[in-house]
Amino acid sequence: MIKKEEKISNLFKYYFDIRMLRILLLGAISGFPWVLIGSSLSLWLKEEGLSRSTIGWAGLIFGVYAFNYLWAPLIDRIQIPFLTKKIGHRRGWIFLMQLVILISLILWSFINPSENLALLISIGLVIAIASSTQDITVDALRIEQVGEHETKSMAAGAAMAVVGWWTGYKLGGVVALFTAEYFEKIGVINYWQATFIVMGVVVILMNIALMFVHENSFTERVLSQKKTDEIIKNKLGNNNFLTKILSWLSGTVGGPVISFFKKNGFSIAIGILGFVFLFKIGEAFLGRMSIVFYKELGFSKSDIAIYSKTLGWITTVVFTLLGGLFAIRSGTVKTMFIAGGLMAITNLMFTLLAWSGKSELLFAAAVILDDIAAAFATVAFVAFISLLVDRTYTATQYALLASIGTAGRTLLASSSGSLVDWLNGDWGIFFILTALMVIPSLICLWFIRKKLKLSEK
Repeated sequence: MIKKEEKISNLFKYYFDIRMLRILLLGAISGFPWVLIGSSLSLWLKEEGLSRSTIGWAGLIFGVYAFNYLWAPLIDRIQIPFLTKKIGHRRGWIFLMQLVILISLILWSFINPSENLALLISIGLVIAIASSTQDITVDALRIEQVGEHETKSMAAGAAMAVVGWWTGYKLGGVVALFTAEYFEKIGVINYWQATFIVMGVVVILMNIALMFVHENSFTERVLSQKKTDEIIKNKLGNNNFLTKILSWLSGTVGGPVISFFKKNGFSIAIGILGFVFLFKIGEAFLGRMSIVFYKELGFSKSDIAIYSKTLGWITTVVFTLLGGLFAIRSGTVKTMFIAGGLMAITNLMFTLLAWSGKSELLFAAAVILDDIAAAFATVAFVAFISLLVDRTYTATQYALLASIGTAGRTLLASSSGSLVDWLNGDWGIFFILTALMVIPSLICLWFIRKKLKLSEK
């Protein structure tokens, strides 16, 4: 018994590293924009009388997260004038994208959705582009907080990143929902527009906190990238301006991809990409329509804030940390199998809630179980792809893997509203289908599990 307690205490020590606090903040910065273009936008459009299908298809703006790998190589290499020199390469990019989000929120505060839906969605797209761009460098900065061979610290860092993300998303949602309800109750006509001004203040506070996150010198990374450029340039032959441009573009775009396939082998690399794409599709379908489902059952904004956001945040934090410990002790692959099964089972709780009608007890139970499953799944997923990246191309490779996962969750899940409509509003059947969506990814993982090169100890 004493030996077991000592082992557990040794695992917990990874969370008390100062680097984990920085990773927590980075996670919150990454998660917060999803409040704006996710639950807040969905509820705003719902209260304006738009259909489930329209709200679902509006979620196509999340699709940019699936393609941010296209410009990730540029984020890895291009320095921002003035900002890079003053606050660092990674922090400079984050600050710039946060500024774009802030300006977008101010513009939102002047828009009436029923009259300017296209403009509203366009600004939402700008927020999504800025958010997905900042995620490239946020994830890179998070990974670079931990040494390349510190596999246990990487798992702990993944857990803290997930806790941070859900903190930004859940508590940000609490602020948004309670603020919107308060403005509505005191008679503010455009209460959502006023709410977005308050959310802008949160963005400013996050940027201030960002300045306390340490950023390593990127000299070694730059030298390694230049070495790749030189190899490509030598193979091209002539040493002229065109050759230099071609070698830079080839090294920037092709280097990360070649490195990934070389490290894992073609068949395993394809298997990894297939698993990453499929793993969280069911969760995304559920998440996209969840707030619409709650509203149709008769829950108020404060009910959603308390049960889905506040209670959900507490549950997510606790079980993300436990999931991180499990991943440290048992490995990320085993954790993902367990998480996948939990996601399938817990989605069925929403079927029970749908068929039983409004019930605060079932609502709380469904939210708790769903957040437990999501916590385990996310921390394992983040640790998994973090261990796969090459430090020479940190931002690019992580963005590539993350964006492939996002593609499944955003592009396919955009049809979630249409699926509910096709089922004639039968939410119970909808949630059963979301439970079945995880099975293909687990089959894929089963076939590649023994050949993965994660260097777990």
